[in-house]
Amino acid sequence: MISARKEARDTLELLHLNRNNYAVLIDSRPAFIGMLKAVQGYVSWGEASKEAVNMLIKQRGRLLGNKKPTEEYLQKIGHKTLEDLAEAVFDCRVEYWRLPNIQPVFRLTPPTKGFRGNIKKAYRAGGAAGYQGEKISELIKRMV
Repeated sequence: MISARKEARDTLELLHLNRNNYAVLIDSRPAFIGMLKAVQGYVSWGEASKEAVNMLIKQRGRLLGNKKPTEEYLQKIGHKTLEDLAEAVFDCRVEYWRLPNIQPVFRLTPPTKGFRGNIKKAYRAGGAAGYQGEKISELIKRMV
């Protein structure tokens, strides 16, 4: 566990970010944005592109029990393919973390060629923490 304030640790737990290099897909509700701003010294966040969301769900999406989503599961929740599910998640028609029997987090590897700058500094100060905007898609692609 990180040595952070209790409020920050609780917020990270609510976001299901219990370990390093975990990712979650959430929408841009004010409550979520407030949570991210409260822990911005510990996370990198931004608006992912459609390709990055598709890549996350295809390559790192898992059901409970660490199994890849099957065609049967996709039909059960009302989607034909993983691309269809990724498009629905990107367009905010489906909340990924609320899907039944699915792990809400994506376990990622450390990025190839490392993080940009120091991970303890803010993105604007040349580090990797905090709001990155559209640049988060590049980081996701290096971590998948």
